[in-house]
Amino acid sequence: MAPPRPALRTTASTAIAAALLAGAAFGATPAAAVPVTAPSATTTQGLTFHDIPGHGGITLKGNVVVPAGAAAGAKYPLIVFPTSWAMPQIEYLAQAQKLADSGYVVVSYTSRGFWLSGGSIEVAGPPDIADASAVIDWALEHTSADADRIGMGGVSYGAGISLLAAGHDPRIKAVAALSGWGDLIDSIYSGRTQHLQAAALLGGAGLVTGRPGDELTSILRDFLGSRLDKEPEMIAWGKKRSPATHLDRINANGAAVMLGNAWGDTIFPPNQYASFYEKLTGPKRLEFRPGDHATAEATGLLGLPNDTWTSTRRWFDRYLKDERNGIDTEQPVQLSSRTGRGYEGYPDWKSVGAVKERIPLDGTKKVWANVDSGANGGVSILSNALDQFLRLPPAVSVPLLPRTFAGVWQSQRYASAQHIRGTAELHTTVTSTKSSGTLVAYLYDVGPLGVGKLVSNAPYTFHGQTPGRPFPVDLELYSTAYDVPAGHRLALVIDTVDPLYIEHNPTGAQLTFSSPGTDPSHLSVPLREE
Repeated sequence: MAPPRPALRTTASTAIAAALLAGAAFGATPAAAVPVTAPSATTTQGLTFHDIPGHGGITLKGNVVVPAGAAAGAKYPLIVFPTSWAMPQIEYLAQAQKLADSGYVVVSYTSRGFWLSGGSIEVAGPPDIADASAVIDWALEHTSADADRIGMGGVSYGAGISLLAAGHDPRIKAVAALSGWGDLIDSIYSGRTQHLQAAALLGGAGLVTGRPGDELTSILRDFLGSRLDKEPEMIAWGKKRSPATHLDRINANGAAVMLGNAWGDTIFPPNQYASFYEKLTGPKRLEFRPGDHATAEATGLLGLPNDTWTSTRRWFDRYLKDERNGIDTEQPVQLSSRTGRGYEGYPDWKSVGAVKERIPLDGTKKVWANVDSGANGGVSILSNALDQFLRLPPAVSVPLLPRTFAGVWQSQRYASAQHIRGTAELHTTVTSTKSSGTLVAYLYDVGPLGVGKLVSNAPYTFHGQTPGRPFPVDLELYSTAYDVPAGHRLALVIDTVDPLYIEHNPTGAQLTFSSPGTDPSHLSVPLREE
């Protein structure tokens, strides 16, 4: 069960945060136009703004919130929040105030290269990791922070920096990484396919609110330009910035790690987070909820009741205050279905979707490339936010999908509800008329009228194949939790174009999907064990 929701409280800092969050999220205001700093003077309940020395002599714009009426000489656990991509230092004020009210010193800072902080955008590179340690050093010297009780956390970019810092600074005892990444390459280059909208959103927001470094500019140019000759350099760049690469150090340092993400995150899909979670050896927790990138945490940033932030505070209370609040005795994997209510607990990720239904993909389907069949994953951020708040996922009429441009397979109608949990896996055999190509697989929940609601999807790109020679394709769709009503069926659709991704289909290409008797094609669907 989810912890009780906190009472709603509105503060002046919440209103300020709401206004600037809206502007920053859409890149509507140039960085220099918004005065996000103030003199180092106390404001509401112990809030002060500071210039904090960062790595290499730069200045990081930060703020500190301390407990009201802090006793002289008293020491309090410290929480450090690096800001999300493109966000200013006031991003966490609402949550920082709540944490300070419960006895924490909270330091937030604008990540280097953004807004009025110095330096250039390094994308969680070594300078960002060094900045995190520098902020901890500063907090221990200038606040009443306890050196033995230090936590880090954040949303998105702040989550990634926090995980990486936990592998490099053993002083960090607890981490809450929300809507972050474990593997940067498996996030925006999964299936060897560039995630176009995700990369464009990040690049565009970085240009509007910060100063991309030369390395980032070069990587984005090569990535979006499909420079395959630069692929080794791009992968090496991403691996350096992936917590999974530093997993041994994170485990050795032993920080308690809580990971939270949304099922429909179009920037950091859930699969890579679940894989990273399974390899952690210290105290850990994994939470998945409906939504898209950072939408599960957004209301909490505005000071509204929010399950993600409630869990975050409980996690810090347990591992920084040693409070026996029960979070460490609950099932560590907590899932909320996109179509249900409440939470389901599991002992580990492999127990999610322990039952597999194998749907055969019989026959041969021929699909012409370069044309969008109408099946697609929607629009980054927007579509899955609509699914989260209004339960309106992307939908198509499956009977009307043009079979010239889309392969379609359907299950039988289900007599009872089917509870999909985890990662559906596609295995098929592909024959292409060209050496390169892209396919996108979609799983739909199809109702009696033939309308399919998107359950999951994933892209796959191949290069260097011999035209006319069959080859196997194994593809994991994005993990999800979705309940298919009785009387509905599942449909697998494969086409070659989706606005979310860059496709690599030469003009006139045709893909054939077959099911050889010695290696039958199928879709493995994970179901909750009843």
